[in-house]
Amino acid sequence: MPNWKKLFVESSIPERLAPLKELSKNLWWVWNTETRELFAKIDEEIWDECDHNPIILLEKVSYQRFKELEDDEFFLEDMDRIYARLQNYLTDREQQEGPKIAYFSMEYGLHDSLKIFSGGLGILAGDYLKEASDSKANLVAVGLLYRYGYFKQTISLQGDQMANYEAQQFSKIPVQPALDRDGNWIQVEVEYPGRTLYAQVWEVKVGAVSLYLLDADFDANNEKDRFVTHHLYGGDIENRLKQEMLLGLGGIRALRKLGHIDAEIYHCNEGHAAMIGLERILGLQEKSNLTYAEAKEIVRASTLFTTHTPVPAGHDSFHQDLFAMYMKNFPEKIGLSWDEFVMLGKTAQHEDHFNMSFLAANLSQGINGVSMLHGDVSKHILKPLFEGYLSEELNIGYVTNGVHYDTWTAKEWKAIHQKYFGKDFTSNQLDVDLWDKIYKVPDQEIWELKQNLRLKLIDYIKKRFTDNWVKRNENPKLITEVISSLNPKALTIGFARRFATYKRAHLLFRNLDRLSEIVNDSERPVQFIFAGKAHPADKAGQDLIKYIVEISKRPEFLGKILFIQNYDMNLAKMLLQGVDIWLNTPTRPLEASGTSGEKGIMNGTLHFSVLDGWWVEGYHEGAGWALPLERSYDVQDFQDELDAQTIYNLFEDEIIPTFYTRNANDIPEEWVGYIKNTQAQVAPHFTTSRMIRDYQERFYAPQATRGNQLKADDYKEAREIVIWKDKMASKWDDIEVKELEIADGITNAIRIGEEYPAQVVLDLKGLAPEEIGVEIVMTENNDVNDEPELVERKEFDVVKTENGLTTYKLELHLVHPGAYSYAIRMFPKNEKLPHRQDFKYIRWL
Repeated sequence: MPNWKKLFVESSIPERLAPLKELSKNLWWVWNTETRELFAKIDEEIWDECDHNPIILLEKVSYQRFKELEDDEFFLEDMDRIYARLQNYLTDREQQEGPKIAYFSMEYGLHDSLKIFSGGLGILAGDYLKEASDSKANLVAVGLLYRYGYFKQTISLQGDQMANYEAQQFSKIPVQPALDRDGNWIQVEVEYPGRTLYAQVWEVKVGAVSLYLLDADFDANNEKDRFVTHHLYGGDIENRLKQEMLLGLGGIRALRKLGHIDAEIYHCNEGHAAMIGLERILGLQEKSNLTYAEAKEIVRASTLFTTHTPVPAGHDSFHQDLFAMYMKNFPEKIGLSWDEFVMLGKTAQHEDHFNMSFLAANLSQGINGVSMLHGDVSKHILKPLFEGYLSEELNIGYVTNGVHYDTWTAKEWKAIHQKYFGKDFTSNQLDVDLWDKIYKVPDQEIWELKQNLRLKLIDYIKKRFTDNWVKRNENPKLITEVISSLNPKALTIGFARRFATYKRAHLLFRNLDRLSEIVNDSERPVQFIFAGKAHPADKAGQDLIKYIVEISKRPEFLGKILFIQNYDMNLAKMLLQGVDIWLNTPTRPLEASGTSGEKGIMNGTLHFSVLDGWWVEGYHEGAGWALPLERSYDVQDFQDELDAQTIYNLFEDEIIPTFYTRNANDIPEEWVGYIKNTQAQVAPHFTTSRMIRDYQERFYAPQATRGNQLKADDYKEAREIVIWKDKMASKWDDIEVKELEIADGITNAIRIGEEYPAQVVLDLKGLAPEEIGVEIVMTENNDVNDEPELVERKEFDVVKTENGLTTYKLELHLVHPGAYSYAIRMFPKNEKLPHRQDFKYIRWL
């Protein structure tokens, strides 16, 4: 028998083709169409086989093929031009704009080849880094490098979801060791009970932005701790705590070693990274000799917390015993007792758990939701942190999520936009007037484009569907029937997203007979394409997938309803670009923002959704369809039934007739009008260009200005604010209400237009009158179960101070009739505070 021995043959790229290697290692190629086409020209078959990973492509291509390319003048000319374009792009961004930002996120969706994301949160973070690079933002990012990432989905013959985990080979993905000034690979340490976790730092180049990823899967750690960076959202709750300690504590330590600790803004994308605040406080105390309170002022002023979660249960929290096991030694380092420390993540309603979103909120001056509606929802969720205030008073803002135009827009649409909007359109997306030029595009040009994209999608699905079904040994006859039934000219609706029950993918199937009539109209055919993953622990979501797969195999739905397995970024692009309608049916208000529909509208795909998340702001009549804003039923099943009937009605009465009503040239003029309205009136407001501008204007710039003021002159202003807060806290409970008078009549009926005097006399115990504010708050209750709604808030004027007493007066002047409630409260005042909730003291009198 032969004695076989292994022989490894490494790929060798000729020197003339060296730019290909550099192009492959910067993810700029992900959103540069020319670069992707250049890689495809090398070997289209291998390019598809390796799922568009250029690093694997260059390893697999034969030396003979490289020699051919070396002699191909046209290829070399394209390569040199594209490489020069990348170099010019990077050079142009050596001078960056705005405050320096450090961005932290648990996941980043940049490309399928880098498996460090699961869904919307990661895709949003990935788009944000790409836009930061395009916009010349001064930003670095931190995350974790997962060995297995999120799971790859396969569907069994019975429709069961199976989760498969494939290890990433770091040599085959665009990561490089992050080195210090001496050329050493940077490592950081995080203390776990009785041991130390070590993490290597890797760098990913995202255009001009550096993303640093921490990796614990190497020999320095024991097997259990190596698991910390194996799976995104994998393992038990203890592993989640270990991951968040590594991201927060380890992430800041990595930036220190990298020389990036001078950031002016630390942006915490979700509560997973909340411990960045704790590590920064410790660092400031050690470096600048600040007290805990002084360091906390600096940290709060320079931290922004973005929450993406619309339900309380979605915010990570850890039982106090588990949290104490891992964090018991930290409070002493920053000068706090354990009880003081845990109150950073607790409220009276959450006594036995430490909540990471509460920690992030307590250590952040800025807090925002990810849509206008979600900003309001977040106020209710975080209200326990701000006792004494109504939810709508809270200083919690919003920046509605957007999508990265160059990543998600089909090259065919980009060509039209450049032709009619101008060659520099990509860098001028914020110019809303440019988008109006879509009305100058001939209807036929738009309709032919959409027809071609739909055909591309159907061809792609046929191949992907056939390959997947053959691999799972599906009946060949069934495969043939499905493939032959797919119609490239039919109205095509896409529904693809995470399969959580609140997404309500089941709505379409409430009345199967009616659905069958819709999809089986031979003169007006309709087809639905589903895709999406359910979390491995979400049995209800997995059951829903199984149900849809079972429905899709019924004779009346064969080839009319299809579930495509393993929803990834490439499939998402094909669907969003190729379908005619993107359907979204969440339970309101559980969609924080949603961005898949935003990607659709960049591609002339019309949106049909519940008015939730971004669609509350995006919907315009004649530019998509919407289910009503308000609930009709408190019982969810009744509401589901009503919404399902509304969906059927809209399809039958509006959507299908609009799509199939054609002019003499077989063009659906009204449908194309919807597409034009969508691109002119909706699309320009939901790009990451607009999103990053909003963050700069609403949060980054004002917080950086204030943060720099606090740090100036050896933290002079920060120290002064701490002294003032200590003074106020020490005297707050001693302030006495000596007199509180409100004119007779306010407790009964009062008349519109007349003035009613109110007076409050306080003994301020030596505090200055301008340090205490007094105000009347008026509310109304529309429902006994709801929180009162703020009607008006009026502050009293200081009219005199004598004998140690301060008199506050107000002439109450009401102009709206109705039944109201009122109360009077006092609060501390200081013009150096960024907002009222920065110092949470408040007393109702």
